[in-house]
Amino acid sequence: MISSSTLHPEPAADVIPDVIQQTRRINPIGMEPQWRAPHEEPAGGRQRSPILVSRWTRTDIRSLEVSNPGSAAHHCIAMNLKCTSLSFAHAGRMLVHGRVTAGAVQITAPEVPCSAVFESPGDVLHLFVAQPVLGECFEDMFGRPHAGDIRIDNPRLAHDPALERLGQALAVSQSDDAALGKVFTDSVSLAIVSRVIARHFTAGQRQSREANALPSWRLTRAIEYVDAHLSEPIGLEDIANSTGLTRMHFASQFRRATGMRPHEYLLRRRIEHAQHLLLTSKHNVLDVALSCGFLTQAHFTTVFKRLVGETPHCWRMKANVDR
Repeated sequence: MISSSTLHPEPAADVIPDVIQQTRRINPIGMEPQWRAPHEEPAGGRQRSPILVSRWTRTDIRSLEVSNPGSAAHHCIAMNLKCTSLSFAHAGRMLVHGRVTAGAVQITAPEVPCSAVFESPGDVLHLFVAQPVLGECFEDMFGRPHAGDIRIDNPRLAHDPALERLGQALAVSQSDDAALGKVFTDSVSLAIVSRVIARHFTAGQRQSREANALPSWRLTRAIEYVDAHLSEPIGLEDIANSTGLTRMHFASQFRRATGMRPHEYLLRRRIEHAQHLLLTSKHNVLDVALSCGFLTQAHFTTVFKRLVGETPHCWRMKANVDR
């Protein structure tokens, strides 16, 4: 393999700042002007991305109602980046009412209207995928063209650890790191679409494996229990008891339903609650840590930085500047 340095000599030091600024300007992931309205790429000489990627984020804790008539030419893949509370309707039918975990994925076919009422802050990536891309991914995967257009019309929420990791990788590509650019974003986006195609056309096999996933009513009980006891020490047995299952049965079924272990979910909810407190209260970092069930500020800071990418203090300063 020929290295990129062989093809493109390293730029002079005085040119690097300009290159970085240009990379930031052409970052293909933009903030959506409206919910599920794709961020349009700027006009110019660049080749248009095969998949449009936009990010919809809100930090307001007040209720917000949004709607979209549906794209005429694109499937919309929605990837939830953080836990949120909402009501979501697809083609006029209510699909979700309550808590949605980070990593949840929802797919809407073209020309299908959707609406939602967000009851808490949210952060969602939307991938808008045209028919030719679906066809190419299918042919690459199965070695033959698909007969006719591909329409993915199962709108139910899905939990797939592989898709979650890919979505997180896309979210990271919005940072100021100049090394993350269009090629990276296009590659990860195509990997997401390929994974979606694979899941769609092997659904029968997957459903047999997921038959023993935690039922939605038990999952709701577990989530409600966690949310009600975030400031307290919580063990696996405590959460399992809230659902009426043994620890072993609960842990395995919870992971099948959400794609994550109960302990991992608990840590994420603690950190998301901490972010809410850091943003809306004047508590110091130690008080926030104790309010979220952490015994020490050091442990809280370690977990916060691992999941968020910054220390609580730095995140709070940046979040307050952006408000």
